[in-house]
Amino acid sequence: MSNGFDYVIVGGGSSGCVLAARLSENPDARVCLIEAGGQDNHPLIHMPVGFSKMTAGPFTWGLVTAPQKHANNREIPYAQARVLGGGSSINAEIFTRGHPSDYDRWAHDEGAEGWAFKDIQKYFLRSEGNTILSGQWHGTDGPLGVSNNPSPNPLSRAFVQSCQELGIPYNPDFNGSLQEGAGLYQTTTLNNRRCSAAVGYLRPVLHRKNLKVITGALVLRVVFKGQRAIGVEYSVKGQKTTVDTAREVIVTSGAIGSPKLMMLSGIGPAAHLRAHGIDVVADLPGVGQNLTDHFGIDIVAEIKGHESLDKYKKPHMALWAGIQYALFNSGPVTSNVVEGGAFWYADGAASKPCPDLQFHFLAGAGAEAGVPSVPEGSSGITLNSYTLRPKSRGTVTLRSADPRDNPIVDPNFLAEPDDLRISTEGVKLSREIFLQPSLQKYIKTIHFPDHNTKTQSDFESYARQYGRTSYHPTCSCKMGKDEMAVVDPQLRVRGIDALRICDSSVMPSLIGSNTNAPSIMIGEKAADLIRGNQ
Repeated sequence: MSNGFDYVIVGGGSSGCVLAARLSENPDARVCLIEAGGQDNHPLIHMPVGFSKMTAGPFTWGLVTAPQKHANNREIPYAQARVLGGGSSINAEIFTRGHPSDYDRWAHDEGAEGWAFKDIQKYFLRSEGNTILSGQWHGTDGPLGVSNNPSPNPLSRAFVQSCQELGIPYNPDFNGSLQEGAGLYQTTTLNNRRCSAAVGYLRPVLHRKNLKVITGALVLRVVFKGQRAIGVEYSVKGQKTTVDTAREVIVTSGAIGSPKLMMLSGIGPAAHLRAHGIDVVADLPGVGQNLTDHFGIDIVAEIKGHESLDKYKKPHMALWAGIQYALFNSGPVTSNVVEGGAFWYADGAASKPCPDLQFHFLAGAGAEAGVPSVPEGSSGITLNSYTLRPKSRGTVTLRSADPRDNPIVDPNFLAEPDDLRISTEGVKLSREIFLQPSLQKYIKTIHFPDHNTKTQSDFESYARQYGRTSYHPTCSCKMGKDEMAVVDPQLRVRGIDALRICDSSVMPSLIGSNTNAPSIMIGEKAADLIRGNQ
């Protein structure tokens, strides 16, 4: 294959893998996918339980936030994937899509014409290969495998029952006609293995002669001729190479990587670019602005026995679990750890048109980097909650003009009083769930927050100290029609030819759920936009 391509895709994450697979369906279209990380060949990536080992380490960029002034000036670890498959290779595999009203808000209130739920539902269905559910809300033939947990931990079942005891009804399908309620999450797994976008979309098409995948390549900048993108410059082990494109450069580097690349390439707030000595190609003030993320707050309890997944931290138990998985494709390795969940209301049932809180139940303690745990030798459980549609907005800015430097990421968590209030209600509800009979049978002590956390002020202090990212950064190159919009509803960068951004950064506002399935949907719709199928 020559150095010239029709499409150059920058970023092999969830959306990038979708676009590489879809655009290369046309044998006459020459497609190049460039990823900074390596191949997704580590065994932990493909074990559902492996998520808990990958929130820090070699498959991430090693980011931490700027000091969070509304969260005790903490610098919070900020896991962003650096591996083929992106977030879908290291996330907790939870499959949720958000509420239909999230997409209607984009279309009707935020300038994203053509992105209402009725317009994008077909892309969710096209992507989904559900092994259990079907009908108008679910696809069964898509590349993204979606399954039920084959053997949920007894504590996860007790969590769902405790929610019901508190008045939160059982919901067998968070992606159906009703989002509210408690239940067990479906996961992006197939045959008890992770089904990332790399596994589901990219791996089956790697044989195509018109598709080239380059890994371990740091993209330095988009190359322009006037106001038209004509290629990409990247570096592998210090060696610079330029790859040309006849049609388009497609940026899918995520809500942190995409604005960084735009600014390094001369597209962004002009004064900020000039301050770093970067020539301005297009003054787009919205690049790197409007960053939005879910601020998750964990509560942690020690249990009386060893029913949780923590017992497999012991070497002999871990060995047994590995043998069970290798020989019988069963056991604790098939768990994504975050087995149970709920969508509910901070101010009581139906207090808003749709839930404003989401909960994640982990059948273990200390499973992720930066999360409190229980005393050594004991076992625990964790319940995480967050405000679904936060009002706080943050930024992604350049640290320097050196592409090897991570950008400055400031999610600006809890800047808005409403976010603090709703998040605090989430912590209170989490504790109430832990106090219900079904979980109380197992719980010895709630360590975080401890019994001294009683007043509204106590809970607010707890939220500021223990909240963290939920790995859902979005909106930093938002689509729309106002002056802060970076892309139009066709995902074309404003004022530039042959350049699109097609990932979670283009969301006008954060949707009320986990963000991987929506990122894959964006890739699916983008493929149709690029091919003129809309």
